[in-house]
Amino acid sequence: MFDLTGKIALVTGGRRGMGRAHALALSKQGAKVVITDVDEKECRPVVQEIKSAGGEATCFKMDVSKKEEVNRVFDEIVKYFGRLDILVNNAGIFAPKPALEMTEEEWDCTLNINLKGEFLSAQRAAKEMAKNKWGRIINIASIASGGVGIGFEGAAHYAASKGGIIGMSESMAIEFAPLGITVNVIAPGAIETPMLGAVTEEFLKEIKLRVPLKRIGKPEEISSLVIFLASEESSYVTGATFYADGGWLAA
Repeated sequence: MFDLTGKIALVTGGRRGMGRAHALALSKQGAKVVITDVDEKECRPVVQEIKSAGGEATCFKMDVSKKEEVNRVFDEIVKYFGRLDILVNNAGIFAPKPALEMTEEEWDCTLNINLKGEFLSAQRAAKEMAKNKWGRIINIASIASGGVGIGFEGAAHYAASKGGIIGMSESMAIEFAPLGITVNVIAPGAIETPMLGAVTEEFLKEIKLRVPLKRIGKPEEISSLVIFLASEESSYVTGATFYADGGWLAA
């Protein structure tokens, strides 16, 4: 099960944290992996890690908020591998700021990367996947996405972007189903990534108290969901959001 041999997978924001873990997991299952990020140099160690383990990988610089860069990189991927089968829309930022102090530029920056960036990548990926009538688009959101009772101070822009990802994905799932493409969302809780560096130690302690499993999640625990949604075993799953939060929402 979960064999991805020969599949071509793209992971955006793949230089560290969950993106790195997803890239390694996809390679382990046999996929050829493309890693993108705003800093290509920081992607190279992940590529080398995959190659050292016997996998195949390459990387490109890509700012997901810029359509020209997205198209350029997708052109390179198709030229290099011939097609694209799996997209993990992982690139995102979290820069906490009180709503009353947030500037228009700060709002736009978060929405452009987190929401617009996932749209641009998914849109172009679907055009490529449709050529082969098979594709998997996995969008990464968050439990801070509205409608589930989890809000964070300083995250109005972040939560808006992540909630938008869920709504966008449900619409895309309907539109892309006739093309043989599934679209699903993973909404992680608190995960051990560099992004957690943006919150205080006190807040982390509070999270652990609220989470029934009493710990922060590991990136690899999200990668397991990525593998399922990228595989043939998830063929009847589309338009769904999977919350991986240690039981936070159930508490």
